[in-house]
Amino acid sequence: MASQEREVQERLLSESEDQEVEERAYESDEKVIISVSDEDSETVEDDAPPPPFSWRKLWRFTGPGFLMSIAFLDPGNLEGDLQSGAIAGYSLLWLLLWATVMGLLIQLLSARLGVVTGRHLAELCREEYPRWAGIVLWLMAELALIGADIQEVIGSAIAIRILSGGVIPLWSGVVITALDCFVFLFLENYGVRKLEAFFALLIATMAISFAIMFGETKPSGKELLIGTLVPKLSSNTIKQAVGVVGCVIMPHNVFLHSALVQSRKVNVKRRSRVREAMRYYSLESAAALALSFIINVFVTTVFAKSFYGTKIAASIGLENAGQVLQEKYGTTLFPILYIWGLGLLASGQSSTITGTYAGQFIMGGFLNLRVKKWVRALITRSFAVVPAIIVALSFNSSESAMDALNESLNVLQSVQVPFALIPLITLVSKDEVMGFFKISLSQKVSHEFYFVIISLLYSLLLALWLFISLNSFVN
Repeated sequence: MASQEREVQERLLSESEDQEVEERAYESDEKVIISVSDEDSETVEDDAPPPPFSWRKLWRFTGPGFLMSIAFLDPGNLEGDLQSGAIAGYSLLWLLLWATVMGLLIQLLSARLGVVTGRHLAELCREEYPRWAGIVLWLMAELALIGADIQEVIGSAIAIRILSGGVIPLWSGVVITALDCFVFLFLENYGVRKLEAFFALLIATMAISFAIMFGETKPSGKELLIGTLVPKLSSNTIKQAVGVVGCVIMPHNVFLHSALVQSRKVNVKRRSRVREAMRYYSLESAAALALSFIINVFVTTVFAKSFYGTKIAASIGLENAGQVLQEKYGTTLFPILYIWGLGLLASGQSSTITGTYAGQFIMGGFLNLRVKKWVRALITRSFAVVPAIIVALSFNSSESAMDALNESLNVLQSVQVPFALIPLITLVSKDEVMGFFKISLSQKVSHEFYFVIISLLYSLLLALWLFISLNSFVN
């Protein structure tokens, strides 16, 4: 009898140790404390309404949504923005708006999943799906992340070459950008809020840079408003429409946001606290994506005003965008070439670091890796850097080939979207996972409807683009 009791105690101890070393997005001492009131220590469930709105609490919750929004501002997005503006003018702004709105709905589901369960999407996929399905989902997530990372690393390298006056070659810029994982690890050691402040600075840099460009080029406010409110699509702009949709909704961002929201200490045993957290996260996510939309509009309209209808419109990409702006507007108040380079650098650096962050969560969650964060960061970084160096060496002297690669990578992102969205919608509607906070049947149907609409729209646009491209090639 004593032997059996001893075996039970040993088994319980072993299970406890496993739980302690199991992969988690944030350790308890890393989380930001929202409230230290006595009631937060209680563990009983309640049906009370959330506490009254507080600006102080909103500030404490603010951060994850802005880190998430960086995926809407990466170099792939800027590439899509400038090509949309140069070739389609103001006519695709409505599509950018609705793609951003759809992105917000998806990210709110991701945040809901993370807050309620205390797990992020990669962890839950490992726990809820068969092993073979988990491996497939992990490989698809990694493939999407590598594609996004190549764009982000190359974008940063292009910005470094612009700001150095062409002295630093593309491959060297890739290596310099690869070192950003050490910046990330350094800042992470100083706490979540310091890391979030750093990203806020980079977003502010983008906003100011592109706002200055907007002010110098003075796009038409009337055309901007019409393009945003009136849907319009022609056969000549289908390729750009594919790029707009493909570069806004990023698969790895769905995994990232469900982990980022766990950086706040929320008592998930109290329904009122969970409701409160979801309310504040909804507000800050909406504000973050509203800002990202404005920045994307700045870029699109600058190139719409400057190059729509011109002979060089189709040849403008990330690398020569600043130069053609410089040739058109000169230095005026600020040298616009370097303003573009600074905004692109902020975009590339912020997105590569969040890519490292997302890669940690994806790899750690799916594989339950029990390794130090710096080791995982180096592994994640190498996944992007090696392909990016190969790309840099292969396309160093071909701007058109680089632009074609970026377009192909945007297509890759869209192909990977279902492998993130289907598990997300399935899990947030599952009673065993979400309990009281699972989405209702009507909400599930509406989200599935949105997802189907996005998929059909993108598939139609992609099919039309391929058909037109094949037609022109044959003729």
